[in-house]
Amino acid sequence: MLFPDYRPRRLRQNNAFRRMIRETILTTNDLILPLFAISGKGVKNPIPSMPGHYQLSVDKLVNLSRKAYDSGIPAIMLFGLPDKKDPLGSAAYAADGIVQRAVKSLKDALPELAVITDVCLCAYTDHGHCGFVEGHVIDNDTSIELLARTALSHAQAGADMVAPSDMMDGRVSEIRTTLDEEGLSHIPIMSYAVKYCSAYYGPFREAADSAPKFGDRRTYQMDPANSQEAIREVTMDIEEGADIVMVKPALAYLDIIYRVREETDLPVAAYNVSGEYAMIKAAEKMGWIDGKKVMLETLTAIKRAGADMILTYSAIDAAREISGH
Repeated sequence: MLFPDYRPRRLRQNNAFRRMIRETILTTNDLILPLFAISGKGVKNPIPSMPGHYQLSVDKLVNLSRKAYDSGIPAIMLFGLPDKKDPLGSAAYAADGIVQRAVKSLKDALPELAVITDVCLCAYTDHGHCGFVEGHVIDNDTSIELLARTALSHAQAGADMVAPSDMMDGRVSEIRTTLDEEGLSHIPIMSYAVKYCSAYYGPFREAADSAPKFGDRRTYQMDPANSQEAIREVTMDIEEGADIVMVKPALAYLDIIYRVREETDLPVAAYNVSGEYAMIKAAEKMGWIDGKKVMLETLTAIKRAGADMILTYSAIDAAREISGH
């Protein structure tokens, strides 16, 4: 297949041919929109580092979720900002917590929208870490008990899926056992199986008010230099009962998405995180790039690498571009 016998340009010469041979098709079915819930009514607090995104009271959250669903997006990922924080992150698993209230309202208003809840403690603890802290050390085994309580409270409120993002060892097994024992064996777990200790999370920590008050998260989130470890994490979470495994972040870890896709036939999610979103928005504002084209190219690359679903703050914008509206 050498020139001149083979000419690849023959099948690039018009739009019809390009569409016919396109290998990766991005659709609205691939998208999950992350949203931030906060107490109050009529609240829409801008997140400066994430233009176009807000901390939303439940009424506003329902309205935006309806817009997402009407645009073809099948699911949202819900994060909460509590009224009060404490060392145990008790607002995370309170029956009347912000996520629990938001879930109930969302399922009442939009029963067909899949509501996935982030299961973590960082936004709820006064120290900002993802688990229970003894001194300055995260206690893994106490933490997974609290995380399982959180996942259970979300499922009892009506969540369609729970997504532990803490990176504590054994939390998938603890959550699966707890849900099963409470008659909730039908609730799937989307595990943040491969979550790196990444500098790309900066804007999210502003959005969720979840920055650690001391130290960092390197004792539980993964070293960005490692790839073999990612496969071990995925294998462990699958053995513990995960239904979907996630790689986070996405753009700087396309090789990891590809490797995970090669290792498992379970659905693979990828999180196009806040820093990736913010960089595109900032460069677009400066006039350096075509933001819409870069957004779609980025999402297509994530899917091409092997992701079955993409959590992205660009979901509504991407849906608009995909549908041509």
